[in-house]
Amino acid sequence: MTLHSLSFTLNSPEETADLAARLGAELRPGDILLLEGEIGSGKTHFARSLIQSLMTVPEDVPSPTFTLVQAYDTEAGEIWHCDLYRLSAVEEIEELGLIEAFDAAICLVEWPDALGPLTPGAALKLTFETDPNSMDTRHLTLSWSDPKWPPKLETAA
Repeated sequence: MTLHSLSFTLNSPEETADLAARLGAELRPGDILLLEGEIGSGKTHFARSLIQSLMTVPEDVPSPTFTLVQAYDTEAGEIWHCDLYRLSAVEEIEELGLIEAFDAAICLVEWPDALGPLTPGAALKLTFETDPNSMDTRHLTLSWSDPKWPPKLETAA
């Protein structure tokens, strides 16, 4: 499979939220976003913005750092927001029910390296990087190999 990529420079938290909302509008159950980047690079802000954009009644979207998974019902389907930072074994991922959620829900996974061999090949990887010259600027690279992503990204980009 060929790996494709698309890069963005997001100059403010608002631009990040706007891109998250546009991408969110294209997502359906079975779509998986793997959010990579160091602490403070914008993963949770992106996920929170995407989830809130799909809610009919906005509610607080806390980071799932301690709960590991937060699930939300939206008009687009159920969304699972996962933070795997504290996991140490692949078996813990299976115990969370995440593998089943990959098929049944929209999944946003922070710290996806913890998935190891369970990483879905059809996922869209989003890599966030901070800009050393600006506190608000983020560089975002999307990469994928599954052919379902280009039409979704064309509308969102």
